[in-house]
Amino acid sequence: MVERTGGERGPGEETLDRPLPEKVRRRVVALTGDALGGLTVAELPVPLRQYARFTPQRRVKFAGNAMAASLESDPAFRQRIAERLREALPELAGAVESGTLPAAADPVDVAAVAYVLRPEGWVKLVAAAGEEAQRAQAERAGEEAERELARLREELARAKTAARTDTERLRTELEAARKEIEVLQRRLRSAQSDVKRGEAAVRKARAELEAVRAEAAAERTNAESEARRLRSRLAEAESALEASRRAVREGRSVEDMRLRLLLDTVLDAAQGLRRELALPPVAMRPAETVEAVEPGRMTPRDIARRALSEDDPALLDQLLALPQAHLVVDGYNVTKTGYPALPLEKQRLRLLGGLAGLAAQTGAEVTCVFDGADLAAPVLLAPPRGVRVLFSKPGETADELIRRLVRAEPPGRPVVVVSADREVADGVAAAGARPVSSVLLLRRLGRT
Repeated sequence: MVERTGGERGPGEETLDRPLPEKVRRRVVALTGDALGGLTVAELPVPLRQYARFTPQRRVKFAGNAMAASLESDPAFRQRIAERLREALPELAGAVESGTLPAAADPVDVAAVAYVLRPEGWVKLVAAAGEEAQRAQAERAGEEAERELARLREELARAKTAARTDTERLRTELEAARKEIEVLQRRLRSAQSDVKRGEAAVRKARAELEAVRAEAAAERTNAESEARRLRSRLAEAESALEASRRAVREGRSVEDMRLRLLLDTVLDAAQGLRRELALPPVAMRPAETVEAVEPGRMTPRDIARRALSEDDPALLDQLLALPQAHLVVDGYNVTKTGYPALPLEKQRLRLLGGLAGLAAQTGAEVTCVFDGADLAAPVLLAPPRGVRVLFSKPGETADELIRRLVRAEPPGRPVVVVSADREVADGVAAAGARPVSSVLLLRRLGRT
């Protein structure tokens, strides 16, 4: 078969006098998209080369119009597609070219193959396929219309049935509503009668209330008169009482004068007796014979008995004023109570700065203990003057280190432990130390 280029047509070549039926066109585009993969890029028309690597489905979607135009305008391209169709559909292609069409063949497939192969009489095949497609479409439309009509009839029947059912239901509900209205009307009439009786009772109660008010006003007037009479009698009684009191005072003044004279006489006699006997002054008092702890020997437990609140910073000053007092501070317990939002390093520095000032003011020995069990490396810290800084060893908590510090002190030395941990407080108290809360130390440092 001789190929022709461009849009040239040979003499006597058949042409369509109407647009290609849509179903035939879609089938032609689908067959061309499948066959396009067997051609090289050079064998494709320029407009189709950009779709060479697409899948058949993507070619149909994006290059359908371009493939249809190339088939119509480029005979060489159409011949290449025809060769691929002969290979892909040999039986159908042979039947179309020989003019012996199988009875069971799809008219759309026959028309699509005939459009590409262009055998003698292909225009009639395409036209017949279009007519067949239209006839099939009309038949399907008729069948669809019949099905739709049957469906609408069924819906109409159901609607009529539902309407009858709703009508019966509404009639029943209307009858029930009428009966309920009658009952409500009877209740309304009964309620109106009750309201009238209630209004009559209210009017009667108002009349009785007015009578009671009038009686109460009369009784109040009588009570006020009686109160005025009693006030007058009370004033008379108070006058009489005052007169009797004056008489008693005048009578006692003479007796008081005699007693004072007798007392002066006794005092003068005692002074004379002291001069005559020449007694020495008393060097010892009875209270000095009672055993007690002297002020210089006061202990932390004695401080606790004074009238100071456990949260009063003055209590800490009194404890640290004891001779040779030792203040042991649970560092992180105090900092996490006072300023937990700061980083640990800034917590330590802030607490140690306050303890340095407290040590300088009181002269007490100060030891601050931090938990070092979880430290990955030694802490680089220069302890301030007057404050001893200790970290617990690996495997040991700060609470255990504080207990060892308390046990290391000699009995009788004042040791004050600052911690909000109840277990720590109970432990050091049993060892003879005086526990105080972290809040107390924070208030004392804040006052500084």
